[in-house]
Amino acid sequence: MNLLPVTIDAIHIGSPLPCPLRDAYGTLLAVQGYVFRSRQELEVMVGTRKEIFVDADHSDIFRRAFMNQLNSMVIEDRSLGQIAETQPMPFDARPAGFEVSDEPDWLDLQGQTHAILRDTRAETFLPRLYRLQAELERLTQRNPDGSLFALIHLSGTELKHYSATHAMLVCVMCYLAARDVLRWPGVHVKAVCNAALTMNMGMTDLQDRLAVQLDPLTPEQGRRIESHAARSVDQLQQMGVEDTLWLEAVLYHRNHTPGPLAPRSDGKRLGRLIQRADMFGARLAPRSSRAAGSPASAMQTCYFDENRQIDEAGAALIKAVGIYSPGTYVKLVNGETAVVVRRGVNSTTPKVAVLINRQGMATGVPMVRDTSQPEFRIASGLRYQDIKVNHSLERLLLLTKSSATDRAY
Repeated sequence: MNLLPVTIDAIHIGSPLPCPLRDAYGTLLAVQGYVFRSRQELEVMVGTRKEIFVDADHSDIFRRAFMNQLNSMVIEDRSLGQIAETQPMPFDARPAGFEVSDEPDWLDLQGQTHAILRDTRAETFLPRLYRLQAELERLTQRNPDGSLFALIHLSGTELKHYSATHAMLVCVMCYLAARDVLRWPGVHVKAVCNAALTMNMGMTDLQDRLAVQLDPLTPEQGRRIESHAARSVDQLQQMGVEDTLWLEAVLYHRNHTPGPLAPRSDGKRLGRLIQRADMFGARLAPRSSRAAGSPASAMQTCYFDENRQIDEAGAALIKAVGIYSPGTYVKLVNGETAVVVRRGVNSTTPKVAVLINRQGMATGVPMVRDTSQPEFRIASGLRYQDIKVNHSLERLLLLTKSSATDRAY
């Protein structure tokens, strides 16, 4: 039996269970349709067990019921802290010895990040953030191309939770650049990831509103953007953050001072890396008021500093994620349109999956091309809105794995 852990808080008191509950050995604890009349009754049932589970086959049913529960909490005017703390399945809980789903649920992770960044309770915020950072690190270590693909895809298609998606993307980009290119010590890598996730806490709600706002930026909104780094630091300190590297990186992630990394303090070096990744991710994402930029424009924004010189942090990011990152779109010299699925041996020759053939027809099955071969070279980058064909995110994510079978013609 394939079991998935669920949190007690995800069970709605007074409502029928959407699916059976089981213990870690698969033993039935409560049948589908059972109604817990009180929190105490639920806790008695759980007893000394550390976790309760549902069958993976029922997980979609459970998640739909959980979303209905969240809607009810909003209608009941529950506190933001209560709503933010409630999670259907803890992504840090993986019971030893039991099979769990091997594929990450990026939409679920996006929703959990959205909730964490709005958590106003110090006792819950840091543990949840640490679990989020650890999960992103685990997923990126396992499949870096898949993580980049999913987050860049979500950035281009999902405006509702823009702040959460953007924070996750910047975190993953900084992780790869800091670990693989800059070779920073582990404590600096972890600090830059935590800072990337929380850099915009001082304007999370505003950032989500601006993603869908059609009107020009107001003076008050402009002032809030300019001051949000200091407000983010204040909020983090109130939440119990004492890591000076983390706090300094957040404080200086808006700094636009060009030049090499070495003369800067440790925190300012971290802040500079975040700032370049922030610009790269923002350029790739559309807004209601403007279209997304092309991969080439995002690269140039990140790669060149304020004096139009090569930026050390930006160059490290491009080396880590590629000029054409997984999840971005390209036109090949043979006339085919493709999406990048894996980074290549250098930043300009990724593996791509063809979505539209040279006759302008959608391909039934994406065909993988190696752009280091002359006949499949990249002619130009494309914006998300230039792609007029629907495709399956799940199918393309399978192609981000190096062990995936390539259909090359």
